[in-house]
Amino acid sequence: MTNPPRILLLNPPIHDFAAYDFWLKPYGLLNVAGRLRERADLHLFDYLDRHHPRAPAEKLRADVWGRGEFHSELLDKPAIFSEIPRRFRRFGLPRAELRAFLEREGPFDVALIQTVMTYWYPGVKEAIDDLRALSPETKIVLGGVYATLCPAHAKSLGADFVLEGLNLDPLWKFLNLEPNPAGLPCWDLYSHLDTGVLKLADGCPFKCTYCSVPQVYPTFHARPMDRSLAELDFLIERGVRNIVFYDDALLYQPDRILIPFLKEVVKRNARLNFHTPNALNARFISPELAELMVESGFKVVYLGFESSAYEWQKKTGGKVYSHELARAIENLCAAGAGIDNICAYLIVAHPNAETQHVEDSMRFASSLGIRVMLAEFSPIPGTPDGEACRRWIDLDEPLYHNKTAFPIFFMGAPAINRIKNLARELNQKSKVDSAQKAAIVETAV
Repeated sequence: MTNPPRILLLNPPIHDFAAYDFWLKPYGLLNVAGRLRERADLHLFDYLDRHHPRAPAEKLRADVWGRGEFHSELLDKPAIFSEIPRRFRRFGLPRAELRAFLEREGPFDVALIQTVMTYWYPGVKEAIDDLRALSPETKIVLGGVYATLCPAHAKSLGADFVLEGLNLDPLWKFLNLEPNPAGLPCWDLYSHLDTGVLKLADGCPFKCTYCSVPQVYPTFHARPMDRSLAELDFLIERGVRNIVFYDDALLYQPDRILIPFLKEVVKRNARLNFHTPNALNARFISPELAELMVESGFKVVYLGFESSAYEWQKKTGGKVYSHELARAIENLCAAGAGIDNICAYLIVAHPNAETQHVEDSMRFASSLGIRVMLAEFSPIPGTPDGEACRRWIDLDEPLYHNKTAFPIFFMGAPAINRIKNLARELNQKSKVDSAQKAAIVETAV
């Protein structure tokens, strides 16, 4: 009997102007690896694991919900960013840590590398180059969002195999392994874990003109409920209390998907904290759903808004309108959600920005008592709005998709800085207003 293949699961570092541990976990990689349980000898090296035993101690600080800063080092900016007045950094464990890990745990037959943002490919290339130098016998496989959206570019980095899309059959064939469909994500490979990820469904039924989800997940479909509950229980057993939904349409068809799931959560009485970094569709937050969300443990809620301009909302997909945002916030607060933990995303530097009325939209969202978070536009090839940006940038070079750089290319640094300063002012005012309201309530009691 031959020994099972030794497989390295690698989550690469990030090369970018900014990065923050906003509950970032390589869920796709861990999910794929789970299907290799009992088929392979699996090992994880996650450059973005802030709780890694060798992570710089000063970066272990986190907020109450588990978010925090990554260790970072200054890098020289790529030439195309020479005019961008921002510092460029490498985020993640020091580069030497991979060498030390390979010396302790190697050699490996295969390395599976997850990719996410298209413009983060320099970190992927760093990982590939180091594996080639330190472990030349290892076969390297890329998969994930970048590999799917920019397959030709991904193939230029030097991997042995690039997996495009969701069909994993080519991967099993490449590995010459039969998958284990019941295998749960490999969360147990972390030495310390305070945040886990769930997805109840894949895809999104909406076709927003700026979004790449339809390219990565062509159809919307719910995952089996028993599978989702098994993943939840697996995280609870590991002491995880902060659980993040990576769904792109978490609230869609709630009677069939989210509501039955949350009722099971309530039965478990597990005292969990649920967070939604991917924007929720405010349209679906009814009073009944809001009550169940709060009861089951929803804490940090991000709502997609993008603009208060009706014509712009309608033109880009009509996902949510201003009155729907206001009603959702009213329902959440009535159910007991903390308004300080409700936030609205607004897109900045969209190619149709002249009709978006960004600053008016920011003021409208802030007037509802919630925080505003700017979602800087990233032009993605294959999306209608991304393709429209070819007039300004070389869309075939993924670095031009960078969400810090493109807004500056498009609007200029002074305009972007003005908008960011306005967001800080509005959020500070919302914070003060919330504190005043709390003081009034306390005095009344």
